Amino acid sequence: MSTTLAAAVKWNDQNLVAAIAQDATTKDVLMMAWMSRESLALTLETGDAHYWSRSRQAMWKKGESSGHIQHVKSIRLDCDGDTILLVVEQVGGIACHTGRANCFFNLNNHGEWVADPQMRVLSSPGNFTAD
Repeated sequence: MSTTLAAAVKWNDQNLVAAIAQDATTKDVLMMAWMSRESLALTLETGDAHYWSRSRQAMWKKGESSGHIQHVKSIRLDCDGDTILLVVEQVGGIACHTGRANCFFNLNNHGEWVADPQMRVLSSPGNFTAD
């Protein structure tokens, strides 16, 4: 990865940056995850989204266990330099480990978070592990 590219990113105190995945066709926001310098470099090198798991303290390729890979079409950096946007082709149409098309299915309903009934589970969450 170019040092100029990495230098433009405002890495947080854990040397991570927020990354939003957006569907290239529908423009839907699919998920948010964290990227390290290494995962950003591997994403640029391979064309497939790689992220950093804070809980596992390890890099992971999106869809490595589920098959729901994200092919990156373009990468953008926001105006503050602290968020990356990955415009992706979501393989299988499922971005969330719950089996839904995206991770933003919880809806505010009078102060309660409820699953949006229009965002149904497309695949059994038991069929793959959480990336």
